[in-house]
Amino acid sequence: MIDFKAACLQVNAGNDMAANIDAASRLAVEARAAGADLILMPENVAMMERGRGNIVLKAMPEDGHMALAAFRALARDLDCWLHVGSLACLLDGGMVANRSFVLSPAGEIAARYDKIHMFDADLGLGEVYRESETFRPGDRAVTVSLPWGRMGLSICYDLRFPHLYRVLAKSGADFLAVPSAFTRPTGRAHWHTLLRARAIETGCYVFAPAQTGSHPGDRQTYGHSLIVSPWGEILADALEQPGWVIADIDIGAVSDARRRLPCLDHDRPFAMPSKS
Repeated sequence: MIDFKAACLQVNAGNDMAANIDAASRLAVEARAAGADLILMPENVAMMERGRGNIVLKAMPEDGHMALAAFRALARDLDCWLHVGSLACLLDGGMVANRSFVLSPAGEIAARYDKIHMFDADLGLGEVYRESETFRPGDRAVTVSLPWGRMGLSICYDLRFPHLYRVLAKSGADFLAVPSAFTRPTGRAHWHTLLRARAIETGCYVFAPAQTGSHPGDRQTYGHSLIVSPWGEILADALEQPGWVIADIDIGAVSDARRRLPCLDHDRPFAMPSKS
């Protein structure tokens, strides 16, 4: 049984916000024409910048964010659910929130989520990231009700913290959104494995729209937007070019996976190991 169609966009965003909005909107129109009921966009869909000064300069407060206004209008025009992967929302004090929005077909904000885990990493060969210098981390897990079930929200580096996804699943999530701008080295090594693991561990569908290609500041992202079944099967892979992928979503597959492997019901208390 097919309950709905989900589509993940794959974009190559730069530092021109208007151009990025247009590019993502065109892909969303195409995905909707192909039958998508839920369309998901990548992290930083409206702007890929490098460096605190550049990011803060182009970030906007939520209530005046040009990308959010454009995507709210797009959701209304397409009459579908739209997940805005993340936008740089300027906060008081000069910090920024990396914030997802879920928009209803009426263009209303059904949920918002601020990325919890900051990507502070040194990947070698001069590739260094310090998100905590620019972004204020979120402190709240979020699920949102859709017509077909509940969706748990996360962003990119959150993917490496499996306890977050277990909390989302045990809070009622049937689907997990993981909009990302995964680096090329970490994507090649870990992307498919981590996304399949999160699906298998929770019995959820995983929707992972992604950035791809070259961006300002010599940043390279991996692409491979994925839709993964609750059994860990890859239903769609966008490979490396901008575009979109779509898959039929059968809600019954969630309960079937959890019936076959009811590990969400099998948590047990245990003592922490001794450090001596």
